[in-house]
This record gives sequence, C-alpha cells and structure tokens, in this order.
Amino acid sequence: MIKRTLYFGNPAYLSTTNEQLVVDLVGVGEKKSVPIEDIGVIILDNQQITITQALMAKLLANNTALITCDNAHHPTGLLLNLDGHTLQSQKFQAQLEASEPLKKQLWQQTIVAKINNQAAICGQQSPRNEGELFAGSDKLLLAYAKEVKSGDSDNVEAKAAAYYWKNLFTPVFSFTRDRYGEPPNNLLNYGYAILRAVVARSLVGSGLLPTLGIHHRNQYNAYCLADDIMEPYRPYVDRVVCNIVDMHGRYLDMTPKMKEQLLKIPAMDVTIDDQKSPMINAIQRTTASLAKCYEGKIRKILYPVI
Repeated sequence: MIKRTLYFGNPAYLSTTNEQLVVDLVGVGEKKSVPIEDIGVIILDNQQITITQALMAKLLANNTALITCDNAHHPTGLLLNLDGHTLQSQKFQAQLEASEPLKKQLWQQTIVAKINNQAAICGQQSPRNEGELFAGSDKLLLAYAKEVKSGDSDNVEAKAAAYYWKNLFTPVFSFTRDRYGEPPNNLLNYGYAILRAVVARSLVGSGLLPTLGIHHRNQYNAYCLADDIMEPYRPYVDRVVCNIVDMHGRYLDMTPKMKEQLLKIPAMDVTIDDQKSPMINAIQRTTASLAKCYEGKIRKILYPVI
C-alpha cells in the first residue's frame, strides 16, 4: 500500500476519532477524515494549526513522520517513532558494532549509486541542454563512479557534484548549489527535507538509529544516517526541480503549484532490482537491506537505479 503524504497549509484543528485523522478547517465549518494507517508523512505549514496529543500518539504508533514548518514555510522539525521495530535492541547492537571496513564498503556503494543516478539525470536532461557544454556529461559522471574507492577516500563524490551542479540547469542559467543561495536552491531544499523525513521514518521502521551514520558524523546532526542513505535518492528530487525550471525559467519563488509537485516525491516510481515501486516503499527496502548488512546477512545495500 502506498502511504500518503498530507500537507496542511491553512489554519486547522487536527484530532482523532476511531483511528481516523479528523481535519476541522478553522472558519470554514468543514470536516474531513483520513485513515491514520494510510498516512506516511504529514507536513504542518501554518502557524495556526492545532494538533491533539492523542492524534500525535496514534500517528507515531503508525510510524508516520510529522514535519513542522517555520513562519517562512521552511521545514524545521521532524517527529519520529521511538519504538519502530520489535527487535530494535538487537538491530541497534548490530549497528553499533559495525566495523569501519564494513562502513567504508557501504559508503562506497552509496556514492557509486548516487553518481550513477546523477549521470542518468544528466542523460535525461541533455536533449533540452543542446550544445557542447552539456554533451557527454553523463559519460564523465559514469567514469567518476568507476573511480570510487572504499570509503570514497579520494572524495570522488565532491568532484562529481561540482561538475553535476555546474551543468544541470544549463542553458537556463548558471547555478551554484548553496543551501542558502538563490533559487532553485529553495526548491531543492524543500524536496530534500521531504526525502530526508521519509528516509528517517524508514530507518526507524527498520530498527536503526538515524543519528549514527556510516559516513556523516556531525555532532550537531540528529539524522546522520538518514543523510547517508538519502544520497542515491537525491537525483529524483533534482529531476522534479529540473522539470519545474523548464516550466518557469528564472521565476522560481515557491508557489503552491511547485510545492504540490515536490510533495509528490514520496509517491514517485523508482526501480530497485528491476522492480518498480513508489519511493516511500523503495526506501523501506533500502533501509531493511542496510539493517541486514549490519547483521552480516548480506553485503550490499539495495539502492534505486534511474
């Protein structure tokens, strides 16, 4: 079953009755309901939303990721289930005891998958980016992917990223990836925030600690492992943003229509092992495979291929 992503951008009172999320639109006098078991992600994007404790408890018991936004409409908080797996203690122990060589091999797999997917996006974008500047960029990225060593000791990821971002939105405009930079950085940030929440939700569901990464180790980051595992999925967000750029050119201040396209990311079709499924389901397969790698049952993380 595809878990739904629900977005609330207007004043509302959210409560629960009979295992349903009940939405009371303030000032409208209209009520709607959604089965809680159908919900994977909820985004609260209005300062006049009220949500009951009973509803939050049921959402977390359902392993729903609850995202809150600030008054600038940027995702700023994430609430997750603390007890996401029946064998959680066992899974935690395997994760904590993972050796450095294993983590380096897993990071190598992650970066190879990411760069290959970046190459695929470049190949898909090349018809609109006619000219010598972009021609063959997918081949260069594929070559970079073959250079990645255990632990990416030569930091091939950074070289690939520099080339990828320099050319991705050409010839519409030159672009520098900067979290606080000019659009479409705003669109990328929003899409990545949704992706990060879905990955963190799946990690918890697989009995893993999102804080303990295989590569990211920032002491101030509570989601290091989510940031690791989302890397090969980022190009899917990039493709959505490329489509928005094609439609709007340089006029990229966030609109409800753009936000609607980004909110569909968890339901996008992705392919793992020649099997197509919604991204939210595919990510669960990825995190489950990671848990098995920690336990020594398998040696390869299941990542999507564009």
